[in-house]
Amino acid sequence: MSEPRSAPTVGQVVLGRRLLDLRERAGLKREEAARILRVAPATVRRMEMAEVALKIPYLQLLLKAYGVCDEEAEGFVQLAEDANRPGWWQRFHDILPGWFSMHVSLEGAASLIRSYEPHFVPGLLQTEGYARAVLESGAVGQTSPEETERHVALRMQRQELLTRSDAPRFWVVMDETVLRRPVGGPEVMRAQADKLLEAASLPNVTLQIAPFSSGPHPGTYGPFVLFRFAVPELPDMVYSEYLTGAVYLDARSEVATHLEVMDRMAAQAATAHRTKEILRDFRKEL
Repeated sequence: MSEPRSAPTVGQVVLGRRLLDLRERAGLKREEAARILRVAPATVRRMEMAEVALKIPYLQLLLKAYGVCDEEAEGFVQLAEDANRPGWWQRFHDILPGWFSMHVSLEGAASLIRSYEPHFVPGLLQTEGYARAVLESGAVGQTSPEETERHVALRMQRQELLTRSDAPRFWVVMDETVLRRPVGGPEVMRAQADKLLEAASLPNVTLQIAPFSSGPHPGTYGPFVLFRFAVPELPDMVYSEYLTGAVYLDARSEVATHLEVMDRMAAQAATAHRTKEILRDFRKEL
C-alpha cells in the first residue's frame, strides 16, 4: 500500500490531477487501473487525490497502461520523485498541525495570495515579538516555551517567500481592530507597525486597512485566504480557519463568492497610500 503522510506537497496534488486526467483520456475506469496495480480502487483514488505519495513502480505501470511514451513517462517520474521530497516545513512536523501543513505548501506555490484578517496581523507580516505574544496568549492552544519558539521560527521562515526572486503577489485587507488590539505591549506594536510599513513598500505587497469609519463590510464572518496558482491543474482555492482546524474550498461557486467579497472589501478599505498614512499616525500614538 502507498505510504500516507499528514499533508501533500503542491507538486503531489498537481501530479495526482495529471494522473487522473491521463486515466480518463485513456478511457479507463478506476477499477481497471486498480487491476493493473493489483490494488483496491481506493488506492488509485488516493493516488489521484494526493492522499498518498506516488510510488514510482506503481506510477510507471500506470503511465504505460495509459499510453504515455517513454520520454514523457521519464519526465513524469522525475517530477514525481521531486514532488515526493519532503517540503522544508516538514522539519517542523512536531509542532505543525496536519491541517496547516497544506496551507504552508499552498502559499509557497501560489502566484497570488489575498488575505483578509479581522483579528491579528497576518503571519507572513508578523514580527518575532508579535508572533511570540500571539502564541503565548494561547491562540493556538497550550504550548511549552520550546514549542512556542518553534512556532515563531516556522512563521519567520514562511516570510522568506515574500522576498524571493519569484515572490507571489501578497494583497492583504486588515480591519482597524488589528491595530487597536494591543499585542505584547507598546514596544512590540511599534516594531510591528514598522514592519508593516516596510512590507507595504515591497513591490509585490499591497496592504489595506479597513478603518472603523468605513462601516460594516461583507467579510466580517471571519478571516480567510485566497490562493491563485500559475499551474492550470490547480484551481483558485480558499483557506478558512476555525478554532481546531481549517477547511480548503475549491468549488467554483464558493471561491467566486469569497473573491467577490474580497474585491468589495478592497474597494471599501483605505487605499494602499492612505494605509501607509494610517500606519504612520498609529506609530506616533504608541
